[in-house]
Amino acid sequence: MKIRRPRTLLGLVLLGLAFVTLPLLIAIGNAVIKLGQLATESEAVLSDSASATLQNEKLVSLLATMERNARQYLELKERPASADLLNFYDTDQTAFEQSLSTLTSLPKDAAIAEQLRGLASLSKEVHWALRSRTADATVDLVIDRFRAMNAAARDVGQDMRQLINERLNELQENTLSAQHALAWQSAALIPGTLVLVVLFLLLVGRPMRQVDRAIRELGEGDFSRPITVSGPNDIETLGRQLEWLRHRLKESSDEKNKFLRHMSHELKTPLANIREGTELLLDGSVGTLDHQQQEVTSILRDNGVKLQKLIENLLTFSAWQTQTASLELAEFELKPMVFSVLGQHRLVLSNKKIKLQLKIAAIKVLADEGKLKLVLENLLSNAIKFTPSGGVIHIGAEMQGAELVIDVIDNGAGVDPEDAGRIFEAFYQGRRAQGGPVGGTGIGLSVVNECIQAHGGSVGLIPDREDGAHFQVRLPLRRAADKRALAVVNG
Repeated sequence: MKIRRPRTLLGLVLLGLAFVTLPLLIAIGNAVIKLGQLATESEAVLSDSASATLQNEKLVSLLATMERNARQYLELKERPASADLLNFYDTDQTAFEQSLSTLTSLPKDAAIAEQLRGLASLSKEVHWALRSRTADATVDLVIDRFRAMNAAARDVGQDMRQLINERLNELQENTLSAQHALAWQSAALIPGTLVLVVLFLLLVGRPMRQVDRAIRELGEGDFSRPITVSGPNDIETLGRQLEWLRHRLKESSDEKNKFLRHMSHELKTPLANIREGTELLLDGSVGTLDHQQQEVTSILRDNGVKLQKLIENLLTFSAWQTQTASLELAEFELKPMVFSVLGQHRLVLSNKKIKLQLKIAAIKVLADEGKLKLVLENLLSNAIKFTPSGGVIHIGAEMQGAELVIDVIDNGAGVDPEDAGRIFEAFYQGRRAQGGPVGGTGIGLSVVNECIQAHGGSVGLIPDREDGAHFQVRLPLRRAADKRALAVVNG
């Protein structure tokens, strides 16, 4: 017979609760039954003990009264008052027989039963002798029979107490046995319950972890892996909805990247014409310009360079998103490349009167020169944007072990602590106001992060300053042999 597992999370949880609580309920029920039995037995023992003690004391008291009345009757049996004494004896005899009947109804062994029968026989013998008024009804007979009955009553009392003690000992042993049984049941419930809890956690936890991983990947923008969730029907339905959402988000991301690529390519051609025209104007190819015309033309050229850099950032970002970008490794000197990047920003540095502090070591690097140059351009543009007029920007590059470390430090407003964890996200712009007349797109630092990660390095914000921002790039240096190995892998 095949056992059907619940197909919903609620059904699975209810089944787990049933399996966990059922042994506990059984143990509690068993404990209640055992305690009820012990309580009933204890009540019976106490009731029998009290009844036996009371009836035995009554027997002893009645025997003393009956013996006194019998003696007086024998001494006065010829007088009129003897009839009253005999009636008193009859009343005591009836009470005596009732006490014997009560004791006979109590739990007893064979010896006690025999003693009670002997007491009944002796009392009837004396009573019959007194009533029949035979010659056997003498004082000696009464004294002898009552002595025997008193001895028998004491023996009955002693034997009844011993029997009660034995029953109390048995009750105590049963109580201890019940305590041990309940303790073992409780001890057995703990590992059993833990096993059931772990089992149901596995049954429920696995699909929930799959859902959590899927949501985390969607939140991080990773749409490459299909979402598959196995488990109860409602959780599988949630997995299918997440898979549908993944397709929709992937389509939206692809459309966005496609739009960025097309827009960037469409902008590059007219921008190139504008830059060529401004260069021709500055070179004097179409006539000599006066000072004001040269200044306006320079502004046009510099903003054209900014627009070209923004377009390159968009293209690079789109390429990384679609995983079509690749590294073109080559050996080059780092210092000339840094000065080339600084030369592209000389005009804005001069206008804002920003001072540069350079500490660039002579290092030969094996990397993608275009991508590394784009990294420095974005970090420098970011530093210039947030550095106030008359401020200072520090750029350093040195070897630390087998890593190239590049530092770009400004003394601007710095990064808001709430933005520190998100500044490398695409299109995210911080809360603090940006400098300059033109705001950024919010992808510069994300492009930096993509380029550095493609090289196997890392970039981060170093929290070591009260003002300004300190960005640090760590890039593992490659050797010429690494280039050939990487080419084989990419091939």
